[in-house]
Amino acid sequence: MQKSHVRKIHLLCIGVLVCGLLAGGARAVTFQLSNGQTVAGEPVSPNEKGVLLRQDDGSYSDRVAWDKFSEADLKQLAAANPKITPFVAALIEPPPTVEAKKAAEKVAIVIKNDYERLARPAPQSLVKSLFGSGVSLLALLLIYAANIYAGYEVSIFRARSPGLICGVSAVLPFLGPLIFLCLPTQVEDKSEIVQEPVHEKEAYHVGEPPPEETHAGALSLHAQEAAAAALPATRTFARGQFTLNRRFFETQFPGFFTLVRRDADREMELIFKSARGTYTAQRITRVSANELHLQVQAGHASHEVMVPFLEIQEVVLKHKDA
Repeated sequence: MQKSHVRKIHLLCIGVLVCGLLAGGARAVTFQLSNGQTVAGEPVSPNEKGVLLRQDDGSYSDRVAWDKFSEADLKQLAAANPKITPFVAALIEPPPTVEAKKAAEKVAIVIKNDYERLARPAPQSLVKSLFGSGVSLLALLLIYAANIYAGYEVSIFRARSPGLICGVSAVLPFLGPLIFLCLPTQVEDKSEIVQEPVHEKEAYHVGEPPPEETHAGALSLHAQEAAAAALPATRTFARGQFTLNRRFFETQFPGFFTLVRRDADREMELIFKSARGTYTAQRITRVSANELHLQVQAGHASHEVMVPFLEIQEVVLKHKDA
């Protein structure tokens, strides 16, 4: 009787031991870490640094940090042991709300091909297109006005009648200014200029003059004729015969660039005939690539005048008494 009782106790202890081993083996879980390693064991002693894994043989692994577990393993650990939840709650994404689910739903993109299209304008000819809008008419008017102004500039450059060239430019746009631009510069014909003879001053005498006065008058007349013969010849430089540019004036009239002219040029006058008028220059104050500035006497005062090279038609160098 006592032996059978002892045997029952032994069998009970063995069964409890086997059940404990089976239960311990059932609690062992395999985890796939983020570094690629695989660990298995029962999680024990959790804290903020991680958790220990108890192996089947009763040993313990090193403490595994929480951030090495996947989110699915963290959820599994929290569900198995509520004490682990405070340590892994920050690493587990909360479940999406209803609004988040609705926002995450993709909206179907509908491509509409039946919208109203703008009608293309009807094809027109070039002339009808140019005169079909106010903007094009304004552009054509500006171009036409520029064409007439170009004719005016050509008339100054070629020393011709501005009215004639502007009228031809108005009738033949672009072609009129081009035609007159190809023509040579019009030079005034010197043969048509009629020089009036110099009339001697009439002398009125009462009675016969004394012989001495007659002889003195003859001597003074001869002196005037001799002085006129001694005057330097008048030189004329017309456009077309000479290139009127900066180099021309610097080489032909160097004495007119100084403040005090030399003896040879002191009694000389320099006359400019241009489209703006005729100027008698006392001095050339300055000259540039396209124009020159003249000092002109006006009454008891002098002033400076700017004359472009393109407007100069003729330059005359003569003695003031000639």
